[in-house]
Amino acid sequence: MRNTDTICALATAPGGALGVIRISGPGAFSAVSSLCDVPCDSVAANTIHYTRITTAPAGEGNQREVLDEVLLAVFRAPHSYTGEDAVEIYCHGSRYIANKMLELLLQSGCRMAQPGEYTMRAYLNGKMDLSQAEAVADLIASTNHATHRLAMSQLRGGITSELARLRQQLLRLTSLLELELDFSDHEDLEFADRTELLQLAQTIESHVARLARSFETGKALKQGIPVAIVGKTNVGKSTLLNRLLNEERAIVSNIHGTTRDTIEDTIDIQSVTFRFIDTAGIRQTTDTIEQIGINRTYAAIDKARIVLWIIDQAPTEAEQQDMASRCESKSLIIVRNKCDIADSPLTPAAILIPHFSYLQLSAKFDTDISALEQIIYNAANIPSMEEADIIISNARHYDALTRAQQSLRHVIDGLQHQLSGDLISEDLQQVLGELAEITGDGQITPNEVLGNIFQHFCVGK
Repeated sequence: MRNTDTICALATAPGGALGVIRISGPGAFSAVSSLCDVPCDSVAANTIHYTRITTAPAGEGNQREVLDEVLLAVFRAPHSYTGEDAVEIYCHGSRYIANKMLELLLQSGCRMAQPGEYTMRAYLNGKMDLSQAEAVADLIASTNHATHRLAMSQLRGGITSELARLRQQLLRLTSLLELELDFSDHEDLEFADRTELLQLAQTIESHVARLARSFETGKALKQGIPVAIVGKTNVGKSTLLNRLLNEERAIVSNIHGTTRDTIEDTIDIQSVTFRFIDTAGIRQTTDTIEQIGINRTYAAIDKARIVLWIIDQAPTEAEQQDMASRCESKSLIIVRNKCDIADSPLTPAAILIPHFSYLQLSAKFDTDISALEQIIYNAANIPSMEEADIIISNARHYDALTRAQQSLRHVIDGLQHQLSGDLISEDLQQVLGELAEITGDGQITPNEVLGNIFQHFCVGK
């Protein structure tokens, strides 16, 4: 990728009412000016101009036919999305107009942009870091309020700011170690002892661990929180799925064993996506195909964060013990279905499982479905997602944080076992490198350490 090139591309889906063509690079102004009467290199930055785009570049002696009447937005470096001179052309959404305009721009010295190249240039020109660049794709792909908030927090520098604070703490820890190494034989110098170093390292490790733990929630919000609907055959699992989805998604029959494979679909509950998995009924069977479906039911339980156990009568103690063991680290919701025809009410006191939520409803008659949705949402334990909340949703960030946490544990272990400061510094540099992978920033330089020592620490009495 050559940043000396001037690139162009259609930034909107073709066929709509309007089209936006983006041009960025050192030749953006001259390329656009050759197609119209707006001298882009001399107009004020951040201004919009009405003009006509003509079909032949100036100076060729050809008859210039008007292609379209457009608006031009002119941005001057470094105050543009890419940090370069840039122009956006707002034209009518005709495929012919857009393609012809791109053709004219190519003739004027531009080349077609590669996928993601505008954002890549923004990163290379210091307009955003790597985590913010990744947030652009997440923002485009957001499908509900929760994923939009995640992407916006990352795009506005939430993760960047959090890592900057960690970097400052690591700089302090590194500086203290440098003092220990460089001035330990001078009795008149004052610096922190190993107890302070250990406390600081443990504080940093707890912050990194908290960020890493948030990935489970972030991943679930992006991909949809998995909810397994399980139970015996013919208890109304498929009927309940259809009621939740508000469509006839699964086949409903009074014949046992109708569902032999998992059926998945998603719905949004309070702006959070939940991925429901209807499973084969659990029972003893000699049918090979049905047994495969039952095995997939158990696999769905393993992958789910929330389990809806549908029953129509009191489960046996053995059934309860089996379900409790399978849902030990999950949110279990026991749903007593068919309450409209139940011979006797079933109270939660009859359930021996330690932790669960309970609701009686009739999926057939669509009663208390909204109450179930609220219970499902509560079981997901979604954080408040205030502006200050930092939730990791990117697997690359999680991997870097996990490795940084492991290196920090080595630092803590080294401090506890009184290892030499130079050995501990090696692990600290590893931490810095792993955190720097997230944003693409550099590691702490010797000059930063030296400056921090003289600015914040007393090196003589």
